[in-house]
Amino acid sequence: MTAPALRFARRRLYLMRHGRVDYFSDQVLAAKDHRIATLTPEGRRQALAAGDALAGIVFDVALSSGLPRTQETAELVLSRIPNPPDLQQDPAFEELRGGTLRFPSREVAAQAMHAQFLKANLPGARMFGGEAFYEAQARAVAALHALCTGPVWRNALVVAHEGINRLILSWACGAGLAAAPAFEQDTACVNVLDFDIEPDDDGRPRVDRVIVKIVNVTPYNWLKQGMSRTSLEAIFADD
Repeated sequence: MTAPALRFARRRLYLMRHGRVDYFSDQVLAAKDHRIATLTPEGRRQALAAGDALAGIVFDVALSSGLPRTQETAELVLSRIPNPPDLQQDPAFEELRGGTLRFPSREVAAQAMHAQFLKANLPGARMFGGEAFYEAQARAVAALHALCTGPVWRNALVVAHEGINRLILSWACGAGLAAAPAFEQDTACVNVLDFDIEPDDDGRPRVDRVIVKIVNVTPYNWLKQGMSRTSLEAIFADD
């Protein structure tokens, strides 16, 4: 018996950034490792607001990058959703892996990060000498393709990071890495991407089209009243 032909399918991805953290907390500075950062009380409120906004969505799949700040955000979002799927981890959605650096102030850190994204499309550009931007984009996009062409689902939640989300969005809109600086990703924001799945010549599923539906929606402040800072300025603010 031959396998049934693959039918056209549209799958929807809710791509989030984690809630607010403090990269200058005593715990993070003592460990000299931003990877251990966890949500602040504000970050937890942001994640719960996103969960309330998404409570009517039936999620078939839920993923975090596996780092504490995305894991905690995803758990809080799913706590507001009836019958949520088991939360899985995929390190392919981890943040860009930069070199180990210390900044003299929060303001300098925000400026330095912004400068890195401005050159993301330059040949050989790396995040503070660490991972190349094109390599980070390639691993995230490969993970999206694997997710979209894997077991059937209709709605998926992925909680990741500002930088990797920028690279995903710049790929999705077809503008390449040059678009990465233009995509703001406020903490606990929600992006929605639709993926059209069709069979290739061998009948295997492939991503035929990506549709960007919404970008950087913040359920805790829908109209971003008072949010005049960039996402980098806000995450490194000391208030």
